[in-house]
Amino acid sequence: MKSSETYEKELSFQADRRRATVEFIKIASDLWYDNAIELVLFRNQIMDRNVSQVLDLHEYAGDFVQKPISIFDTVEIAQAIKSLNLPPSKLDIGKLTYEYHLEESERNATSFIANKLKPSQGQGIIKPKDVVLYGFGRIGRLVARELMTKTGKGSQLRLRAIVTRGKIDESVLEKRASLLKSDSVHGDFTGTVAVDVANNSLVINGTTVHIISANAPEDIDYTTYGIDDALVIDNTGAFRDKEQLSRHLISKGVDRVLLTAPGKGIPNIVHGVNHTEHNPDETKIFSAASCTTNAITPVLHAIEETLGVQSGHLETIHAYTNDQNLVDNMHSKYRRGRAAALNMVITETGAGAAVSKALPSFEGKLTSNAIRVPVPNGSLAILNLELNTKTSLEGINTLLRKYALEGALVEQIKYSLNNELVSSDIVGSSAPSIYDSNATIVRKDGKNVILYVWYDNEYGYSHQVIRLAKYISKVRRYTYY
Repeated sequence: MKSSETYEKELSFQADRRRATVEFIKIASDLWYDNAIELVLFRNQIMDRNVSQVLDLHEYAGDFVQKPISIFDTVEIAQAIKSLNLPPSKLDIGKLTYEYHLEESERNATSFIANKLKPSQGQGIIKPKDVVLYGFGRIGRLVARELMTKTGKGSQLRLRAIVTRGKIDESVLEKRASLLKSDSVHGDFTGTVAVDVANNSLVINGTTVHIISANAPEDIDYTTYGIDDALVIDNTGAFRDKEQLSRHLISKGVDRVLLTAPGKGIPNIVHGVNHTEHNPDETKIFSAASCTTNAITPVLHAIEETLGVQSGHLETIHAYTNDQNLVDNMHSKYRRGRAAALNMVITETGAGAAVSKALPSFEGKLTSNAIRVPVPNGSLAILNLELNTKTSLEGINTLLRKYALEGALVEQIKYSLNNELVSSDIVGSSAPSIYDSNATIVRKDGKNVILYVWYDNEYGYSHQVIRLAKYISKVRRYTYY
């Protein structure tokens, strides 16, 4: 039994930790708004997190690297970052803190950071990019939320307009504002949303975003709204091939187009896997592929690169979508006409074949199918893979932990240590691919593995869209992961 003295010490330590966390949050905010430097903790966002959430992230970080990551340590590193004149950056303070304590000879945080972030000194000036959201459905609204939350000094992507169909009046604007502000799955928007009826606009976090009504992309002259050389992010799903999407480029004020769905005749990109294979100076139209393709491709890339994949099957357990019926009714596709919230529905997915667009070595290797289930968000991909090289449960987990910690896929793969992980736990994850290390199965001969990959099919995918948008627009900051 703990004594009263021990209990008092615990209370005192807990108060010290929370005070340090308040200081850490303030430094992180100052860096973001004053210097356009964004701090993350092993890819987890810190902005708009409260004290308890930040402390929880530290617990995860310590478990992930199998070494305690203390809030007192991250405050010291954050102070060192603030003391230096660094350019706009995105820095993983969790990894920096971990590496700082691995350095036996270097015990001065400021000199350690200055030496570690030397490449950032050569970062060029970023020209901000105007963004237009063409369509304002599930993905459009989440992208809008994220863009407006992360506007900061406006040095990267600037949301300037949203295009919808139909008339625009006070009632419509209020409904658009309400849907942006409140979300049944993702909760309330942390910022402010107001309606400007006189200018047909929403004022989001004090910044005007024009609402434009149009029936066709080529009908809009964006320059009349002060928008020029914009990136149009098409969320409608109405235009899927190069010819149709090229209609956006006819509009005055448009420079690039990004489709938030699989596209035909255009590069299908999974950011982190194949985005560098396409030069944004030479390509005008890109596709961000599908949420499922973004979930499985990073993990498949890691396995293929190290062990080799002979063949496999993908089964997705996918949240229901707006394409399905709320109650039984006619539908153009088999089974999707049955009530989405009452049935598990077997349907097709093109994600297995789509992987080869990002990873050509998978051409013809994967079969795939999907089951839509009665949850509104949060999905699971099950990968049953025959390998070229033998492995073990420990081997496959060590491999994917390494990819989640370092290299080109750290934004894409999140390594879960949670024995109790369920679908609602992954809602709000910015990683498109959450590897469930405790669910993995390896056959005795080591040549077959079954991997469970969770994904927030809305929020995680929206972050992949934004990552690709930054690459296309050439506003990607120096990043240290």
